[in-house]
Amino acid sequence: MSTELAWFKSSYSGSGGGNCVEVAMSPATVHVRDSKDTEIRALAVTPTAWTAFTTLAADMPLDG
Repeated sequence: MSTELAWFKSSYSGSGGGNCVEVAMSPATVHVRDSKDTEIRALAVTPTAWTAFTTLAADMPLDG
């Protein structure tokens, strides 16, 4: 049985067509894909890896 993923974009993603990703959660995996080309296979990582990434990204300065 296949379960459809519920994809969402960050609230920081505008509608201007820039570089955006979409994320979908499942119990054991976080799926990440390019919002402009959803036919490309999504990246799948563990929730622990996703938490580490988002924590690091949140600590990065916005200007580089």
